[in-house]
Amino acid sequence: MKSVAVRGSISASPAILSITIRNGDPHPESLIALPGLPFFAVAAQYWYYCKTFSVMDNNSNIVLIGMPGAGKSTVGIILAKMTSRDFIDTDILIQFSTGRSLQEIVDTEGPLALRRIEEEVILSLRGRQHVIATGGSAVYSAAAMDHLRLNGTIVFLDLDLSTLTSRIHNIHSRGIAKQQEQSLEDLFEERLVLYRKYADITIACAGLSQEEVCAQIIERTTGPD
Repeated sequence: MKSVAVRGSISASPAILSITIRNGDPHPESLIALPGLPFFAVAAQYWYYCKTFSVMDNNSNIVLIGMPGAGKSTVGIILAKMTSRDFIDTDILIQFSTGRSLQEIVDTEGPLALRRIEEEVILSLRGRQHVIATGGSAVYSAAAMDHLRLNGTIVFLDLDLSTLTSRIHNIHSRGIAKQQEQSLEDLFEERLVLYRKYADITIACAGLSQEEVCAQIIERTTGPD
């Protein structure tokens, strides 16, 4: 388990977003306004910030796609620090915007509802110079992927099924947009073609540390003009 504090100024109100990474999943444990704004007031401001923030340069976003357990959120946080970019996790934005966990959405409305909300969240994103960690199901939406590609390089974190299986022990409670009867293997086979379709760059992550994955991404996204 790893706790990461992402600090910044949100609508002129300083805040700390505390994210705990468990098995590659982001869990927003606390979002603290300084001094003393209510939690949900700052959450709403953070949501607005991620939707509207724009940087006055032409540097593109780095967009991470891949299976649950591939390490998109953890790698994304490290990569953002290494490249001096802001970090956005679309799963966290979904939770803030709906006030529910991903699994609650799947349980009450079904996996297609989660995919619809995910698409809406992605289509609302604006700005450059971000690292964006997407949910594993983002690739089901051609509109969402086209939107991300407008100002971004799509990086597929490719990890073999056996490693993913060793990392994921909560497939039915993890908040994955899947049918109840689908196994991880089913999901892997269904999504792999989509990840390959949309990837500008593929990183073979097996045997690499998170820092080594980030180094490869930086090397392959930073080339001669």
